[in-house]
Order: sequence, then structure tokens, then C-alpha cells
Amino acid sequence: MIDIAQVRRDTPGCETFIHFDNAGASPMPDPVFRAVTDHMAAERALGGYEAERRAQPALECLYTGLADLLNAAPDEIAYAENATRAWNMAVYALPWAEGDRVIVHGSEYASNMLAFLHLERRHGITIDIAPSDGTGQIDVDALERMITAKTKLISLVHVPTQGGLVNPAAAVGDAARRHGVTYALDACQSVGQMAVDVGKIGCDILTCTGRKYLRGPRGTGFLYIRRDLANRLDPPFIDLHAANWSAERSFDIAPAARRFENYESNVAGRIGLARAVAYARKVGIASIEARIESLAQELRQTLNAIRGVTLQDLGARTCGIVTFTIDQVDPIAVRDVLFQKGISTSVSLVNHARLDLGRRETGPVLRASVHYFNTEGEIERFGAAVARIALNTSIQTEKLSS
Repeated sequence: MIDIAQVRRDTPGCETFIHFDNAGASPMPDPVFRAVTDHMAAERALGGYEAERRAQPALECLYTGLADLLNAAPDEIAYAENATRAWNMAVYALPWAEGDRVIVHGSEYASNMLAFLHLERRHGITIDIAPSDGTGQIDVDALERMITAKTKLISLVHVPTQGGLVNPAAAVGDAARRHGVTYALDACQSVGQMAVDVGKIGCDILTCTGRKYLRGPRGTGFLYIRRDLANRLDPPFIDLHAANWSAERSFDIAPAARRFENYESNVAGRIGLARAVAYARKVGIASIEARIESLAQELRQTLNAIRGVTLQDLGARTCGIVTFTIDQVDPIAVRDVLFQKGISTSVSLVNHARLDLGRRETGPVLRASVHYFNTEGEIERFGAAVARIALNTSIQTEKLSS
């Protein structure tokens, strides 16, 4: 059972603001904020190098904490400044050749798809798009029929940016294992709001950002890569952290995931991410998942009861991300009005998810994403604000004031 009063005390912004953009950037709890600012104070007092040397135990906690969270080994974790950099370091390291194929799904995120389009232009690879089943999630049987001897990678977004569906990641992992195909999972929206076990899922690569459901600092992320795969790959670039300059004309590359890291990084951010992982584990992932599912169900019911509101989520299983549109109202204008009323949401644009939103022709969708520290009362207030907007499609700010 989560102590809601305590976690809200740890999140001072809850006093004056309703945070419903947790899939974008969730507010840091106080222990995470203090970890970041304490290290920055140490850097100011001691200098960056000495402060980092003294922070080594805290920095190591990032690897052990993430390993425990994901059921991985610490040497299979690499820190990255964001999820896209983590994704690109692993995906571009694969030995692509003309004629190789990658299978993606319609829920694929823009940055991931751009990498594949870049590889298509650079190496002549082929991008295959796996269809959805009747619920909108990836059709695993159809995916398996698409696998050929030239399939180099299966790429899947666990929870897409533009909706609340949860793709059947473990079933895809089973298919990838049966055919010996490398499997990469974008877990940006799932880690921190639900249990993610790389052993059960069977992914070879997993990437995530720190600023979403983990509640870490912005500008942090990580890569999980299975040890034996990492040791077979050359990163797209290296530095004196990822490799040792062992002789004038030779070098020794670092083992396992470390070869995908850079020497220079935001040390305070790394410490903050480590503290965020520890905070999430202390609250309890099972409790977090149950709390988010309960709040999301209530949020969907609230929105579904508002005339003029259409829920846009797909999937047999859904999570804490809820997307919707309001008839004849621009989602960006809705987001801006809600922000003026002290409620944060975000908008998923078509160019963030063209294979989904572009084909469904929904246009942009408004995204509300709840976390465990949110309350039923906040959902009620949010629903009332949305209902007023739906009744007044001109959404003139002065007409919506309390």
C-alpha cells in the first residue's frame, strides 16, 4: 500500500499543480531533487573531478539499482544522456548490410523510425511493418510469419507515446528467440509504471529515459544490452571511457555495456537517476502498477462520460496513458487552456507516430498520463475542466476562468 500523503509531501508541486504529463516529464520527488542539488553543491565547493570521485558509491548504485529493477546484471547497463542516444548507440552498432530487414510495428516512435529510415538510406536495409490485431496491439502471429533469414532486428515500443496500449512484449520475445533474431524494446513509457523483466520479456536491447515514470532528472537515460550481444558489437563511436588506448596504433574496447557509454556526462543527473530508481523500488513497482491502473481506469470512465470527448487509446491491455480528442477543438489549444488552469497534459503530434496517428487520421491527440501520486480528486477536477472546454469549443480563456 502506497502512503499517498507521504509521496505527495515528497512532491511539492502537487500543492499547486495537477501533474497529468507523467509520460512526458514527471516531477522529481524531494530525495531525487536533493541528490542532484547536493552533488552540484559539491561540484561548486570541490570541483567536478573531486566531487565525482567522492560520489562513486552513489554512481555505482545506478547500475545495481537498474539491474535489480530489470532483472539484469550491472555490467549489462549503460548510462546515456537520453533514451534516443541509448537506442542509437545499440541499433547503429548492429552490423547492417544491404538487404537486411528490420520489423517494426505501427506504434513505433518517431526517433526510432528515423534511425531505421536513415539506415535504409545509408545501407539499403528494408523496413517491414508488422500489422496490428483487432485491438490495435502488434499481431504476434503475423509478425512471426514475416521473419526471414534476412531479418536482422525486431523493434517494438512497449507502450507508445501516443496511446495507452501495452504491447505483448514477452510474446514478441518468444517469437524472436524461436527464430534467433535480435529484439530491441523501447521501454520509455513502461519502466517505472509497471514491472519490466528483461529475462521474462526476452529482449536483447532495452532503452529508457529517466524523466518519465521513473521520476528522474531530465537529460538522463540508460541502455540495457545482453552481455554476449554487447561483446560482439562495435559501438558507432568510442572515447577513452569506452576503450583503452593500449598502444600507439591499437586500443582495447571496454567489456559489455560500458563500451556504449561516454566519458563526459552529467554526474549530478546520474546520481539523481540512481536515487529515482531507488525511490521507485522503495515505493514498490507492484504497488505503483496497481495504483496507476486504478487511476487510469477512473480517468477513462470520467472522460468517456463527457459529451464531445472521444477516447483514442487502443490495445487489449492499457496503462496510465490516456489519449483523447474533443470534437471541433484543437488539442494544442486544450493543452494550453488546461495549463493556465494549473493542469499539465501534452499533445502527441502526427509526426511523432505517423504509422499510427497518420493512418488512423485522428490528427493530434491530447495525452493525460497519471502516476501513483495523483489522486481521485485531481481526476474529478480534470474531468470538470475538460467538460467545460467541450461545452465551449471556442475555448476562450476568459470564459473558462473559475
